[in-house]
Amino acid sequence: QVQLVESGGGLVQAGGSLRLSCTASGSIFSINAMGWYRQAPGKQRELVARITRGGSINYSDSVKGRFTISRDNAKNTVYLQMNSLKPEDTAVYYCNAEYFSSGGTWGQGTQVTVSS
Repeated sequence: QVQLVESGGGLVQAGGSLRLSCTASGSIFSINAMGWYRQAPGKQRELVARITRGGSINYSDSVKGRFTISRDNAKNTVYLQMNSLKPEDTAVYYCNAEYFSSGGTWGQGTQVTVSS
């Protein structure tokens, strides 16, 4: 099993920046990919960015050019650098770890609020 702990959410004005962190512990070797998802009120959870063990990265179209996902393997941590934030980026952001087998683990979520 993998445990995920997120940090870094908060309140920021439009145009500002935040960095989210997600640290994994437990059966790290079982993780194939890690990603950030978000869920705004009344909307479905959506993928924001994902990075595989091999280093492949993909972003949702809505954040391309503004958000950057990265990782520090020594710290078992994945980051999401969010720049040029917009009010529509307001959501609860969740870290996700995908297993090589099926399934995965979710973090507890961290609130990001962007004021206009």
